[in-house]
Amino acid sequence: MYIVVDERQSVADQYVAGFGAEGASARFVTAESMQIWLGSAPRQDVEAIEGFLIGDCQDRASCTVAIRAQTQAPIIALNETRSLDQTLALFTAGIDDVVRKPVHVREIIARASAIRRRMNRGVEKAPSPDREGRLAVYADGRDPEIDGQSLILPRRERHILEYLAKNRGRQVTKGQIFTAVYGDLDTDCEESVVEGHISKLRKKLRMRLGYDPIEAKRMAGYTFVG
Repeated sequence: MYIVVDERQSVADQYVAGFGAEGASARFVTAESMQIWLGSAPRQDVEAIEGFLIGDCQDRASCTVAIRAQTQAPIIALNETRSLDQTLALFTAGIDDVVRKPVHVREIIARASAIRRRMNRGVEKAPSPDREGRLAVYADGRDPEIDGQSLILPRRERHILEYLAKNRGRQVTKGQIFTAVYGDLDTDCEESVVEGHISKLRKKLRMRLGYDPIEAKRMAGYTFVG
């Protein structure tokens, strides 16, 4: 999930739509509402954020400080004009990258992925294995592997598997999965959507592994048991 922070909803909506067209969930918030949400959201929801895109805000430095107090997710700022002083000020404030508009959403996703890889270098050298050591789940956008062979998954299913593996041994609800994958914090969880994706994912894993690494409890949620 990507968070687009901007005071102009019409501009932010274009980026949210662009993320959606690329298969990535995103939502628009103002700087004020973003800080309120970050301070009250469950930890798992915050950890599901893949990056922040900060556009026109009154105080982007303060916004960055608020984000960094809660998460290390990549922060990318959008600049309307070319200004060395402004760019340096944004980097000094803790923003990870600065790009000048117009910029395609694909480039934003690529830059965020590159930032996460640099952050994880030396920290998460190994993928998350299952109990047999056969299933490797990565957190950098790569497809999972079973016995060294890639298991090609649709983006939604891959994101669900990544989220479950990141919360290994911890039961997560359908609502938490829906928020992590679709980035919709305001509407009720569409349980049938989550169930459909997980049903397909579990079937593919069982066919390749011979067992199911995802434990399901009715009315409770799912656990990656490995």
